[in-house]
Amino acid sequence: MALLEIQNLRVYYETRHGTAKAVDDVTFSVTSGGTLGLVGESGCGKTTIAKAIMRLLPGNGKIAGGKMLFKDRDLVSLTMDKVRRYRWEEIAMISQSAMNALNPVARVGHQIIEAMRAHRKVSQAEARVRMAQVFDLVGLNIERARDYPHQFSGGMKQRAVIAMALLLEPDLIIADEPTTALDVLVQDQIILKIKELLSRLNNAMILITHDIAVVAETCERMVIMYAGKIMEYADTDAIFYHPYHPYTLGLQNAFPSVMGARRELISIPGFPPSLIDPPPGCLFAERCPFAEPLCREQTPALEEVEPAHFSACHRASAVEEIRAKSREEGTWYNE
Repeated sequence: MALLEIQNLRVYYETRHGTAKAVDDVTFSVTSGGTLGLVGESGCGKTTIAKAIMRLLPGNGKIAGGKMLFKDRDLVSLTMDKVRRYRWEEIAMISQSAMNALNPVARVGHQIIEAMRAHRKVSQAEARVRMAQVFDLVGLNIERARDYPHQFSGGMKQRAVIAMALLLEPDLIIADEPTTALDVLVQDQIILKIKELLSRLNNAMILITHDIAVVAETCERMVIMYAGKIMEYADTDAIFYHPYHPYTLGLQNAFPSVMGARRELISIPGFPPSLIDPPPGCLFAERCPFAEPLCREQTPALEEVEPAHFSACHRASAVEEIRAKSREEGTWYNE
């Protein structure tokens, strides 16, 4: 059963150069207790989707169309008064940078208690009991609640932010690059902790990242985004073992893998297109070595290529040939 359904969502930003279509006709769903990864390069619209769900878009941003159904309520049409009730209570967010997420002049414990009492009518003592519970969940010593953020390491700050997100037991957690700016060992600890918490608490999660390997470790389903649009959407295993879109293949080539033979990493040449004045046709066509004239003329629809597996590519029927050629560096660099 879908907990959150995003239907034909469009989010635009007004800039001095024109209107940027940051999210353009995006549709996906998250089941109750399910995990979904949003993957793509910087600027593809992942964080914009998160901010739209939380109704935290900046002043120049607007939801230009579509629906966001959470428990059958359309979040787009809710008044800000009702929006404040579902934030943290039902949907919580782990922000992109834990280094800046905490107030530097307030004790960590005070910030967590303050967040709880802003939403629930509880005493100071009751809030402290709940704080101790979430500190224990994320592996923090409750004695550190009296410390200031500068006394926490990067990993401890991230755990504190996760604790704050879990505080009110929300049904959905949006984790926006939860391991950014952390070293690889701490990243692994945080990912393992998130996996453990999800299995114990049965929260649903949207994990936003540019790291396709992190999604492979934590998420059941995956959305591959590029330039504000969905390129591919399927179960994580299906995308890893049977990818259809050239952009997905390019992302896989750019990340190391312990599976299979040792190989050189291949980056995708070029840059994403302008979202203010995008080219016609497939937005990935200019960087795609498999593009044909039709790709530059007509925007491909997101179509079901296998059961519950969707791809937006005119050349889906030639996928076997494309998969084979995509592994060769010369394919991407015209050597």
